[in-house]
Amino acid sequence: QVQLVESGGGLVQAGGSLRLSCAASGRTFSGYAMAWFRQAPGKDREFVAAITWSGGRTYYADSVKGRFTISRNNLKNTVYLQMNSLKPEDTAVYFCASGPTGIGVSSSRKLYDYWGQGTQVTVSS
Repeated sequence: QVQLVESGGGLVQAGGSLRLSCAASGRTFSGYAMAWFRQAPGKDREFVAAITWSGGRTYYADSVKGRFTISRNNLKNTVYLQMNSLKPEDTAVYFCASGPTGIGVSSSRKLYDYWGQGTQVTVSS
């Protein structure tokens, strides 16, 4: 089993920044792809960013490209999402997800097999 625990969410004004963290336990963290997804009220869960097991490749949704940065520290079993220039439309519950190495930086929810419980991010205008 894998446990993923997100933290770092909160309330921030538009234009501000937040850094989300996702701590993993239960299996060898370094061998797996990681991603962030988000879900706003009444909407489907959508892809935000992904990173390969080595951290050598990343991929972003167009809506966050240039504003968000995904990174990971395999020694700390943690993946991060640095969010800058936040907009009200970034308001959502943010989830981290873990998937097998072979999926690379996939944006498909179906390929990720473990999920955290989510952390709320609210951006006020």
